[in-house]
Amino acid sequence: MKIAVIDYEMGNLKSVTNALSFLGAKPIIVKKPSRLRGDKIIVPGVGAFGKASQNLRPFGSKIEESLESNIPLLGICLGLQIFLEESDESPTDKGLALMKGKVRKIETNLKLPLIGWNNLEIKKKNCPLFKGVEGGYVYFVHSYEAVPEEDVVAATTEYGRQICASVWKNNVYGTQFHPEKSGKLGLEILRNFLEL
Repeated sequence: MKIAVIDYEMGNLKSVTNALSFLGAKPIIVKKPSRLRGDKIIVPGVGAFGKASQNLRPFGSKIEESLESNIPLLGICLGLQIFLEESDESPTDKGLALMKGKVRKIETNLKLPLIGWNNLEIKKKNCPLFKGVEGGYVYFVHSYEAVPEEDVVAATTEYGRQICASVWKNNVYGTQFHPEKSGKLGLEILRNFLEL
């Protein structure tokens, strides 16, 4: 199984590709939109929304074509956030708008960024990403949260209040946490994505 991992200079590619290889998949790092093809597509991400928006924009039409062909798409961390329309982090830069909503700074009295292991609460039990998953601790690193304006929140986590931890809309999936850094539970979630 060939998994296209988009390299738009914002992702932790090594961790993601290592996890995919461990699960028996064949990750292919894609640096040019014209070469974006595979059984599934992953958009990893670490960094700022504005730069991610600018770097990922050339891939936009190819991503849409893939979605129209029912190819599953997974966004990780910043990769999830870029699926929304815009972000307070960089108001002049637009997301891919695969889901309605914005990205906002987490409103909490707790320290930001949220770094470390936090409990995952599954909201949509029928989400294929969480098949056989009851919840547990996964690894987060972020200061901004996705605030969708559609019923797409598949899981949440508690950080002073409930915030979005995962989204799901048709064949578009996103995790605010890093499954590739979340041990056995993270690998189980990635395996579910590979088995879609």
